[in-house]
Amino acid sequence: MQLKINYQESYSRTELLLRTFFGWLYIVIPHAFCMFFLAIWSGILQFITFWVILFTGKFPESFFEYQVKYLKWGIRLNTRVLNLLDGYPAFGLDVEDENIHFEVPYIEQSDRGTVLLRALFGWLYVLVPHGFILLFVGIVVQIFAFLAFWIVLFTKKYPEDFHKFNINYLRWSTRVNLYMMYMTDTYPPFTGEPEHDEGYDDPYLGPTPTLAFDDPFAGADLNYTGNENDEENPKPPKPEDLV
Repeated sequence: MQLKINYQESYSRTELLLRTFFGWLYIVIPHAFCMFFLAIWSGILQFITFWVILFTGKFPESFFEYQVKYLKWGIRLNTRVLNLLDGYPAFGLDVEDENIHFEVPYIEQSDRGTVLLRALFGWLYVLVPHGFILLFVGIVVQIFAFLAFWIVLFTKKYPEDFHKFNINYLRWSTRVNLYMMYMTDTYPPFTGEPEHDEGYDDPYLGPTPTLAFDDPFAGADLNYTGNENDEENPKPPKPEDLV
């Protein structure tokens, strides 16, 4: 799974105040109303998926795509509720948010044993331990969101550490959802930090670019001994000559 949420350099105070005091009215209610019906269909697909995987070992690809879009909508909504991003979250399953990158690789073959184990005992070995820890992490997230409100109000900047912590919370809870929805066979780690194979060195600023530099010896023949045309074609310096 890859989840990246861009960090804004500057936030709108007007949008911040509107979201904080009236967001429940013009953001949460309309989105929650739509997502309520989507959640019902998501649950139905999850039930069907369980039996399909149990008999075929494969997750129906169309079901998988729907679940990814459903989760992406929820992430769009949560980022605004936590004031991590400005702008109104778009409605729809097929829309994209340029500030959010969420990708879940489709698994060609699912493990029937772990799927059966999750269906019967997932509440015990997944939801209970992760839910217990996420409960307290969620409290910290709310505290950070409250403090960030005042900081953004006066400085127009969201503290980067708060931003990172809150995104890690979203990443952690999303991993748990993916595992319980049979969309991955990897048990979710007890952390929200990105995995090494997720492709992001930083959870919110994107990948670290590859450093480019000029190699003084690029294309040079270090075994070159010279010839009669040295004045016209001087030989390249040896590394020890540059020390």
